[in-house]
Amino acid sequence: MAKNTETISSLLIRNLLSSNERSNLGSGFCFNGREFGKPCFFASSASVEKTMVSEGGFKDYEEYRRSLYGGNITHKALLVDAVGTLVVPAQPMAQIYRQIGEKYGVDYSEGEILNRYRWAYEKPWGNSRLRYVDDGRPFWQYIVSQSTGCSDSQYFEELYHYYATDKAWRLCDPDAERVFMALKKAGVKLAVVSNFDTRLRSVLRALNCDHWFDAVTVSAEVAAEKPNPTIFLKACDLLEVKPEDALHIGDDRRNDLWGARDAGCDAWLWGSDVNSFKEVAEKIGVQV
Repeated sequence: MAKNTETISSLLIRNLLSSNERSNLGSGFCFNGREFGKPCFFASSASVEKTMVSEGGFKDYEEYRRSLYGGNITHKALLVDAVGTLVVPAQPMAQIYRQIGEKYGVDYSEGEILNRYRWAYEKPWGNSRLRYVDDGRPFWQYIVSQSTGCSDSQYFEELYHYYATDKAWRLCDPDAERVFMALKKAGVKLAVVSNFDTRLRSVLRALNCDHWFDAVTVSAEVAAEKPNPTIFLKACDLLEVKPEDALHIGDDRRNDLWGARDAGCDAWLWGSDVNSFKEVAEKIGVQV
């Protein structure tokens, strides 16, 4: 009977993995000669099998994760995406581009600016695999001029500096500080992992949240943008944890969910799997 149970469990696992793999065919993309963007199962599949057929008979994945550390938490580290997860623009981008641009002759409507911005942002950026290099000025000069039709250097500089201040951003979750302090008290290490230029550090300082984190990993500084696993692995190195001990939270399925899993981290999608940092903490096993 035990042998039959184990055989059935193994078949279920294989079917589960095959189904997941089929559902993501064609969703990968080529990055520097390698294919990224498909969910990776070297942590989750092993966890599923251990949960289903282990002698300990774990009831669920969270119970299995807690057993790894001999306590209540499921992960040793939490990695957090910046824009769209930790912080969001205080006002719509197109509104700001138009408001600041009026004195420089920008006459496109906000709708036109938004459409042109999306078109420019989605186009391949030159011959480089990186959009953000150092302060990101060349990339953003291109985006601003394509979005607004204005190449005035003073206009660009005013916009560029605006987005390095606390006026441009707000925290996505008003309870974030309380949650992150509870996580740190529980021994969970924290890092930001973001596709951004070097202004991100000044943005976090301006919002008075830079001290919440043990590390900040910025694509412009590590020469790798999500979903490239390199940026996640760098964050884990800085926190001195193994990728399989880390959980990443972000709002982009390709960059955050698939990218983190390709690096060997666990990953949850912000706005789908979780909707607040309190929910994240409680699922990890930390009460807030």
